[in-house]
Amino acid sequence: MNTMDKYISTVVKSVPPSGIRKFFDLVTQTKGVISLGVGEPDFVTPWHIREECFYSLEKGYTMYTSNHGLLELREEIAAYMKRSIGVEYEPQDEVLVTVGVSEAVDLALRTLLEPGDEVLVPEPSFVAYGAGSSLAYGKPVSVPTFAADEYRLKPEHLEKCITPKSKILILAYPNNPTGGIMDREDLEALTDIIIKNDLIVISDEIYSELTYDNKHISIASLPGMKDRTVLLNGFSKAFAMTGWRIGYACGHPDIIGAMTKIHQYTIMCAPIMGQKAAIEALRNGDTERKKMLESYNCRRKIILSGLKEIGLECFEPRGAFYCFPSIDSSGMNSEDFCEKLLVEEQVAVVPGNAFGSIGEGFIRCCYAASINNIENAIEKMGNFLTRHRSV
Repeated sequence: MNTMDKYISTVVKSVPPSGIRKFFDLVTQTKGVISLGVGEPDFVTPWHIREECFYSLEKGYTMYTSNHGLLELREEIAAYMKRSIGVEYEPQDEVLVTVGVSEAVDLALRTLLEPGDEVLVPEPSFVAYGAGSSLAYGKPVSVPTFAADEYRLKPEHLEKCITPKSKILILAYPNNPTGGIMDREDLEALTDIIIKNDLIVISDEIYSELTYDNKHISIASLPGMKDRTVLLNGFSKAFAMTGWRIGYACGHPDIIGAMTKIHQYTIMCAPIMGQKAAIEALRNGDTERKKMLESYNCRRKIILSGLKEIGLECFEPRGAFYCFPSIDSSGMNSEDFCEKLLVEEQVAVVPGNAFGSIGEGFIRCCYAASINNIENAIEKMGNFLTRHRSV
């Protein structure tokens, strides 16, 4: 067979495949696997949200919407931003509805980057930020965070990585994969650096409703930060709406307008049925969301206790639904640990190096799984570690 490799962009070639999706594909090909891999709620979207989608179809809502998204949804998003983080956005030109937060990340990066601009990415981090920066002809720059600091981005680590080419700082808290959060004091320690170096912040707050001890604080709510922050959020995690693919971006009208220009040429609009369901989620979804959060908190305690019992040291996550335990005691690297665990015990977790090189020596365990699956997975991991430690 003739190769077509010579036609493929060198930028695309340079981007590695997602380490998360690699293990997701392995899981789907292996029977009987207990998955703590993919970050997807095990809850079905609440009935009243699904019902609103059914009603919208019955009423004939099968058409395009404005490129910006339904004004009714943008108004609800603006109202939600005001009550949840205390920031006011104008629905007409400061809110854009996207196809999940993933599209919003892509749009923001493509809107803001010139070739060679640097994107500061605190790591460990979600896989899309570095790859998305490269695909937008920017240069991702890793900024390390550490378990000893509860994976908070420290100003001294940020300053060391800033150069004259630095343009964007990505903040993603609560964090995937670590479960770390940033308090108000943590964010305030960064703002002078951000303003002094004229950085734009892309703040991915998809896990903002999933915090366990502290209320989420958005950097957009701090003095001087609203206009230089592109705030991203969506419905996948808090409302168990992963497959609906509805996200949004809020920010300065010039930036949102430029993002909308790309969106209208490449996507046009998010599906209207999903937008209708999202309106219902924001209006009436708090009760079910709080029940899911209580369940995640219970599972968080179970998995932390289990990891401790089998000898894996782990930072206690403050948000999201991930644990990021160290596997140094196993004597294996992250990839070997995950591959052997999958083959020998049919348990799927994600190697830490999928989230940046600083994640080597760790694994990500998602506890958005049933308690029974979590307990069985911990037992199997314990057997696996006992067997390999004795070799």
